[in-house]
Amino acid sequence: MQKLIIKGKKKLLGSINISGSKNATLPILAATLLANKTIILKNVPLVQDVYTMINLLKFIGLNIKISTKLNTLKILSKKKLKTIAPYTLLKTMRAGVLVLGPLLAKFKKAKVSLPGGCAIGTRPVNLHLFALEKLGAKIKIKNGYIYASAKNGLKGANIKFPSISVGATENAILAAVSANGNTTISNCAIEPEIQDMIVFLKKIGCNISFIRKRTIKIIGTKEFRSANHEVMFDRIELGTYLIVAAIAGKKVIFLRIKPKIIKTEIKLLKKMGVKMKVEKNKITVFESTKLNNINIKTEPYPGFPTDLQAQIMVLMSKASGTSKITENIFENRFMHVPELKRMGAKIITKKNVALISGPTSLSGAEVMATDLRASVSLVIAALIADNRTVINRVYHLDRGYENLEKKLKKCKASIKRF
Repeated sequence: MQKLIIKGKKKLLGSINISGSKNATLPILAATLLANKTIILKNVPLVQDVYTMINLLKFIGLNIKISTKLNTLKILSKKKLKTIAPYTLLKTMRAGVLVLGPLLAKFKKAKVSLPGGCAIGTRPVNLHLFALEKLGAKIKIKNGYIYASAKNGLKGANIKFPSISVGATENAILAAVSANGNTTISNCAIEPEIQDMIVFLKKIGCNISFIRKRTIKIIGTKEFRSANHEVMFDRIELGTYLIVAAIAGKKVIFLRIKPKIIKTEIKLLKKMGVKMKVEKNKITVFESTKLNNINIKTEPYPGFPTDLQAQIMVLMSKASGTSKITENIFENRFMHVPELKRMGAKIITKKNVALISGPTSLSGAEVMATDLRASVSLVIAALIADNRTVINRVYHLDRGYENLEKKLKKCKASIKRF
């Protein structure tokens, strides 16, 4: 099992190109099941979750050619596709459940394994199934699989989610775009990744529009066309590296981005005292000598993302005073705390609240990654810790961060994989 060895206290200097968004790529890949035409996807992050989704789509029957040099996928549907997504291909990645909507819409039936992914709470699929049932699907769960059918095809409906869910919104859209008639989805998630998926769906011929902030109208269609699409940048990767630069950087420049998408994160970092210059497609972070404590709560977009909670916690450990995090999205997302405490962080947790006292000096230790974002929080901590840190189970990192060691080494970090 691979591990990272990091020697801390190296001031980072250089530039980082931000990769394409994993969380946009995965639903877009699921959406390619709808089309019988050639699809070209550019700026695709070649991380493990994306490879897992590619393998799932190949199993179903798509022909996918990968250019690792250009980060490009060429996708062509075959005439006959399978309508099953097996456990072996979904056990490590939650987003595999997104094939349920398009398979059901296209073939009137689907058998999809209940998903795996990070162990950060129950993350049930009940809202996914709620939306599909509104569209006329009959659902049963048996032996770890979702069995869905719509004998006469899906029919447009009014879907109002009782709570906001990114994955359920994506699955509802992917099913509704080829349902018979019109669909209205309200109280939906509006994350930039969903908006990027909608841009792609429009390119292949779908009729989708926002009629209010959290309300989408869809007119079903059966005709799809070829398309080229460049995946948006990864805002979570950018947020992660902004925190890296804030805590361990001398001067780090970030390129291939749109800062307006992460206005909440930029505002918060500036409030903490992080020195940065924000331009149209570029951010420069300078060495920040004094950081302020702050209180945050994780929320659906445009609020502060849960996927940056573990990373910001490390930054808070270097701020003066006590900072507070309220985790409102997932009920089990403080699994990184024991490992950070092993390195010397002063953190108290109670239910969904964490109190972080600082500034604290961190010391290198042997630690273990528990999920994707938790693993990168340990990398951040290691970059500022005394001595050497060994991070075990780094396969979690490979699920969502493209070329992490290469990008950090380019900025003078001491990091090796064994």
